[in-house]
Amino acid sequence: MRGESDFSFKLRGFRLTTAEILYHMPDHPGLLQTFIWQTLDLPPQYPRLSAFLDHWRKEIDAVIHSIAVATDGTVAPPRWRKVDHVLRIQ
Repeated sequence: MRGESDFSFKLRGFRLTTAEILYHMPDHPGLLQTFIWQTLDLPPQYPRLSAFLDHWRKEIDAVIHSIAVATDGTVAPPRWRKVDHVLRIQ
């Protein structure tokens, strides 16, 4: 995967994937903390995210409470829209 551009990954179906992981640390079980992790991954299996979560469960003492996953859309031309007014604040 090294040396390839993000665009070449996107052409093969990879998407920018963001995972918000809520977790508890053993020394503060009543405190919920958050960790944001982002990578190019291949939905719907998400192999890189799955590998990361497997590593987390094996190597990190923090207990995962919940995970929210967001993925960008497919490769498409940039979107634009006409702007009718511009407001400048000086």
